[in-house]
Amino acid sequence: ENRNGRTDVEGCCWWGRGVIQTTGVCNFGMLNYYLGKRAADEGRDSRYPHIDFCKDPGAVCSREEHPELKWIAGMFYWIRSLQTYDEGWSYIDNLKSFVQGGMKDDSFIN
Repeated sequence: ENRNGRTDVEGCCWWGRGVIQTTGVCNFGMLNYYLGKRAADEGRDSRYPHIDFCKDPGAVCSREEHPELKWIAGMFYWIRSLQTYDEGWSYIDNLKSFVQGGMKDDSFIN
């Protein structure tokens, strides 16, 4: 247990991994919450239900069976942290429309 009473981060190294260098307790925790073991444990769909990113942050780069993880972690960080603004125009809404529209009109990409 750390000084904040958390046990899910004990013994972890939080230095950067992946294409955008996912770092820190919060970023690995969110990755685990949405895509990893915690999502599966709590009954949500999980792309990586057997990977606990909090206990094994190195999984982002070391899992041979999931070489895409370094890119998925980078895109996850980009979308959650850098593209969250919505000041009358939402990147996420436009990205969804682009994908659902067959990826034809890429005019929203600047």
